[in-house]
Amino acid sequence: MTIFEELRVDHDKQRQLLDILLETEGDAPEREKHYQQLKVQLEQHAAAEERYFYNPLIKDDDTIAMSRHGIAEHHEIDELIETLEQTEMSSPAWLQHFKNLKHKVLHHLEEEEQGFFQRAGKVLDETEKASLGSEYRSMMKEKGL
Repeated sequence: MTIFEELRVDHDKQRQLLDILLETEGDAPEREKHYQQLKVQLEQHAAAEERYFYNPLIKDDDTIAMSRHGIAEHHEIDELIETLEQTEMSSPAWLQHFKNLKHKVLHHLEEEEQGFFQRAGKVLDETEKASLGSEYRSMMKEKGL
């Protein structure tokens, strides 16, 4: 699979976890379980995506700005996760912070899939798309994802 296909697989996992979490309440065990899954998924995905998607693209004039933007959004997502970590899971504030995180993640995924992927597709050749996809998936598997 290409880097784009591999990223979409994990984007879909993230969307699913975001939807599941929105249905949970308070400090229920399932909220904690799904939140931990989402947190690990987002953190590991960002690390692998930066290495195998943004890093090769940051070297090209046509994709440097979008690469920097995507990495900046990863940092914003990290900050929202940090806020969630410091908030009592059963409080109304946690749900509000989670909704902010969901909005940011969905915005980021849509921006990548609707814009970044098309531009990157013109910069990367077919061999690069396949090898980056394979390397990305290998890194995710090493992390148990």
